[in-house]
Amino acid sequence: MNFVKRAGLSLRARKVRTAVLLGIFVVICTLLLGGFLLQGATARQEADAQRTIGVDVTLKGKALTPALADRLGSSPQVHRYNPRLPIEAGARGIEPLESDVPRSRGDRSGAKTPRPLALNGVRDSGLLLPFSYGSNKITAGRGITPEDAGRRVAMVEKRLASKNGLKVGDTIRALSADGKSTVPLTVVGIYRDATPDPTRWTPPHLLPGNTLYVPVRAAQQLSPGTGDLAEAVFRIGSPEQAEQLHAEARRLLGTGPFDFRVNDKAYKDQVRPIQRVGTFARLIVQLIALAGALILGLIVMLQIRERRDELGMLLSLGEKKWKLIGQHTVEVAAVALPAVALAALAGQIAAQQVGDALLGHQESASLPRPRSPDAVADSPEMRVQPSDLGKVAGIGLGISLVSTVVPGIGILRLHPRSILTDSE
Repeated sequence: MNFVKRAGLSLRARKVRTAVLLGIFVVICTLLLGGFLLQGATARQEADAQRTIGVDVTLKGKALTPALADRLGSSPQVHRYNPRLPIEAGARGIEPLESDVPRSRGDRSGAKTPRPLALNGVRDSGLLLPFSYGSNKITAGRGITPEDAGRRVAMVEKRLASKNGLKVGDTIRALSADGKSTVPLTVVGIYRDATPDPTRWTPPHLLPGNTLYVPVRAAQQLSPGTGDLAEAVFRIGSPEQAEQLHAEARRLLGTGPFDFRVNDKAYKDQVRPIQRVGTFARLIVQLIALAGALILGLIVMLQIRERRDELGMLLSLGEKKWKLIGQHTVEVAAVALPAVALAALAGQIAAQQVGDALLGHQESASLPRPRSPDAVADSPEMRVQPSDLGKVAGIGLGISLVSTVVPGIGILRLHPRSILTDSE
């Protein structure tokens, strides 16, 4: 009789043992699938953290210009970047804020008074520390985005807007520091700076309420000088990419000195717990595969001992020993395959709950700063992929092979006469 057919008859004849073996395989495959799903979820969470949180690199240098910042921002490591060009400007049609504290006698010098408005030319206001950490909040409209590069728009502080009755859509006029040019700016956003007004007399351009944010090109039109940047912030995916960006900055800026600072605290606080969960998931998969092979190996070994008489009869009839091992392998493998299908149903439910508990807790506990509205973290999604089922099926079949072949070595040492005449 064909050993495959004999394996099917054996499974039907031993229904209770087959059900127990199926239950063990379902548990093993469910845990394996849960481990793979957790690994996939951690990988997606880490990629999301790299995209939304990332690592901020601040670059400062005398030769840093907007053009060089744009070239460095086009590097493949950079996800977002923001150059900052600070200038002083005058105002037409609006009244800048002035200090409520009287000017002291020592401050009444003959020095030329700076222009009252402090303009910051930016590309992406969301990367500015006061906005990314939440001390500055937009109360109306929106911030400056890369799409505003060629536009004449501005983001105005709430105190200046209240004094002049400004709202989103109004137009203000900024006067260059040399007084030779005027640029109309459309208000696209109003923000609130939590910094209080100084308690001593302060020049108007240093008052927090007189700070405006405009696109870099608009600031260049009002700047009388060369327009060198105060700094540029680049958001990259991981700390490992900082060295590549440093080498690119050195190539573009030449041999001159520059300051290159990496701020990866937010990234580490967010990503390292996720990586620990991924490592835990890989350890689970390895331990389950090893434990499953040992448990099933012991079960098959016990079955072989209980079926010595059957094996002796088959050997005495001329059955080859490798076919006996093949029969046990087919019996175990036939149970492993349907267990994968059952695990696909049970694993999705169990793994989602575990993922919510592990990844959701890690993210909420380690988030160092409020996320921007476009970076709100969703609950980690546990998706059953065909590749995951393939891995589980492969490991399951591997376990069935190991758990039958290794104990089956004892079959090779059996002799029909010794089995049939054994009193045990």
